[in-house]
Formats: sequence, C-alpha cells, structure tokens
Amino acid sequence: MNQIRTLIIEDEPAIRKELQWLVSQEESLKLEAVAGSVKESLQIIKNTELDLILMDIQLTDGTAFDILNQLEQPSFHIIFITAYNHFAIKAIKYGALDYLLKPIDSDEFAAAIQKVSKVKQIDYLRQINFLKEYSVSKSIDMNSSICITSLDCMQIVRLNEIVHLSGEGSYTQIHLESKKIVTASKPLKYYEDILPGDFFIKTHQSYIVNKNFIDKYMKTGIIIMKNSSEIPVATRRKEFVMDHLNPLR
Repeated sequence: MNQIRTLIIEDEPAIRKELQWLVSQEESLKLEAVAGSVKESLQIIKNTELDLILMDIQLTDGTAFDILNQLEQPSFHIIFITAYNHFAIKAIKYGALDYLLKPIDSDEFAAAIQKVSKVKQIDYLRQINFLKEYSVSKSIDMNSSICITSLDCMQIVRLNEIVHLSGEGSYTQIHLESKKIVTASKPLKYYEDILPGDFFIKTHQSYIVNKNFIDKYMKTGIIIMKNSSEIPVATRRKEFVMDHLNPLR
C-alpha cells in the first residue's frame, strides 16, 4: 500500500513535535516535511508531491487561508489544526472539511486519518473553494451554499432551499423546498452552530426552521411551514420563537 505523503504546517514547537509523533504512529503516513510559516509552506508545496497536509490555522506570518488563496488546484487533502476560533471553525464546517482542536486527541487524529483515503478528489476541490470564498467574504447570506456530508456523497445545497432540519441522533435530515431530503452524517447541533441565526430558528431540540418558509405559528405551539409541514415548538422556546417572528411585539 502506498503511504500518504504528509506535510506538517505548525509554528508552535510543542504541537509540531506532537504531530510528528502522531504521524510516526500511523503506518499509512510518511512525513515528507515540516514547515512553520506561510512562506516556507508555499515553497515546500511547490516542490514536493503531497497527499496530505496537517495545517495550523494561525501562523507567525499569516493564516492557512493565505496559503490556500495562492493555490489554484490543490491536489492534496487537508486536516486543519486549530485552537478554538469560531470564525475559522465555522468556515471549515461550511466546506465539510476535517479539523482537529488543540490539544490533539490521538484517537481523533487516527479517525481523521482513516477518512483521508475515502474522500473523492473532485469533492475535495469543491470543498476547498467553499473555504476560500468564506475566508474572503467572512459572511454568509441566504444565497450562499453549504457543503453537506451525506451518507454516500458530498451534497451542495443553497441555504435558501432549506425549509427545515430535523435531528435524529447523530444524523440530521435536511428538508429542501424541492421536497428532497438529504440525510447528513452530522448531528443537529453541528448545523445549529453554523447556520445564520438571522434566518434559521431552533424551535425544539430536534428541529431548526428557515423563517422564510414559515406560514403561521399556532397558539397550540406548532409552526406550519409553507409546504404544510408541522414543526413543534418546545414550551421553553416559545418566547424565543415569538421574539424572532415578531420582534416589535
């Protein structure tokens, strides 16, 4: 089996050493090089054949986005390494890309590596483009699209096509205006964190609705959507939902 040629981009010596050790524990990985800056990373990427980059978000002379914006056709996979940063993680999630939080958990690292060989390159290139666009605009509107990891593929969906989402354990069913349902292999909380709160409301622990598709709110605690779907509103969220639907009441 061919080993996965790997580059580590990390400017913190302790984290870089930890990543080198983790790579050495994976028989499928071969460490090609280590870099600590945007400039050094770009030089290595230009002159080295790579299959995978373990990439820190924040570097001494810039960010991972500065590297990505200079790559026209990345032919390798990326796993981002980051301390918690809401903007960065939200951008990564919009592209359905993998990331690991510092300090790095060895089991999570191993699980992320196992995914690498399963990702189709054509989908991966599209995911990177999502990330680039997000990093430039730093905002999301309802004409934006989101990359959804479904059970058997990467699905591209525009936000203004989503009527509502329903959670079922570790999966989420995304109901579209076309009546199509996309089953995403992520829990509802994942989408609660990244969908724009100006347009999407969590009405219940298992439901998020798109305000633009709400037809009426019944006093019985049920929202009727324009496609006739009935969405429950949890008792403790009634005031929250009412405030969103009628902020001037």
